[in-house]
Amino acid sequence: MKYLHTMVRVSDLDASLAFYCDHLGLEQVGRYDIEEGRFSLVFLAPPGQSEAQIELTHNWDPEELDEGRNFGHLAYEVDDIYALCQKLADAGVTINRPPRDGRMAFVRSPDNVSVELLQKGQALAPAEPWASMENIGKW
Repeated sequence: MKYLHTMVRVSDLDASLAFYCDHLGLEQVGRYDIEEGRFSLVFLAPPGQSEAQIELTHNWDPEELDEGRNFGHLAYEVDDIYALCQKLADAGVTINRPPRDGRMAFVRSPDNVSVELLQKGQALAPAEPWASMENIGKW
C-alpha cells in the first residue's frame, strides 16, 4: 500500500490556493479542470515532497461546506513554528491554538479545515507573544 493524497473540498479555490500556497508554502504539482463534471482538482505538496500531496476539490456550482471537523486535520512539520505563525497572523489567518509550547499550533483554512503545525525536531523555547496567547475558536 502506498499513500497517494488527502482530498479536501474547498468552496473558494483562489482563497484556498492563497492559504495553502502563499501562506503555508505548499506548491502546486498538478491541476485538472474537468469542464463536463464542473469541478477542478488541484494537487499540492510541500517543496521537495511530491509524495505528500493534498488534493483540493472545487465544485464549480455553489455548495455549503461544514466546518470540516469530521475530517480531522492536516499536519505539517515546519522549520520555525514561530516564524510561520507570525507570517500567517500577518496575512490575517487566525491562530486557533497558538504555539505556546514552541512545538504545536493549529490554524484553519478558508473552509475551516484544521491544519496542525508541528515544530521540526525539538520544541523551541517558549516565547512571546505566543506563550501568553489563548486559544481562539475550535481547532
